Amino acid sequence: MSALNPLRKHLRPGQVYRRKELARWSKAVDRHLAQLVEEGRLEKVSGGLYMVPRETRFGKAAAADEELVGAFLGDDRYLLVSPNAYNGLGVGTTQLYNAPVVYNRKRHGRLDLDGRPYEFRRRMSFPKTVSAEFLLVDLLHNLDRLAEDTDAVRERALARAAEMDATRLSKAVHDYDSARVRRLLAPVLEDDNAGLAA
Repeated sequence: MSALNPLRKHLRPGQVYRRKELARWSKAVDRHLAQLVEEGRLEKVSGGLYMVPRETRFGKAAAADEELVGAFLGDDRYLLVSPNAYNGLGVGTTQLYNAPVVYNRKRHGRLDLDGRPYEFRRRMSFPKTVSAEFLLVDLLHNLDRLAEDTDAVRERALARAAEMDATRLSKAVHDYDSARVRRLLAPVLEDDNAGLAA
């Protein structure tokens, strides 16, 4: 049992670890991981991915999305976006979606981590943080995935784009690197540029 101590002392509640990280502190990592899972000190959340449960007064707390996604990808270059955030743009979306989108450079497809669905989408270009401008660009790029009337949402989104800061909106279009969105927003951005030139 003492062979587990070096591994145990490195485990922090709420943290998510890759198997290869934990192998640094164990000479029999698979056996030790199985023992720790059996004891309830670790939970397997995906192949080669383990979480240390964090106790709260309501029971065990799930790991934060950022912890899970970052450990799964083994990379901090990703952007987590909830399609539910579109509802805050005021463009007529009201649906709730249960799978956050993870823009990243490695993985693509729908995956479950710790029993929660995530939609991984591989893109080479995305910003570090979500802004209203980026959300609008993301919404326009994903119109065909929405449950709402896409024509009505598109019209409202273009009207909303005309109210936004053109410089920040242009940067969001550039960061997203979507030809479809660039075409949709070209009249809005051209009108703004023409106004500045006048």
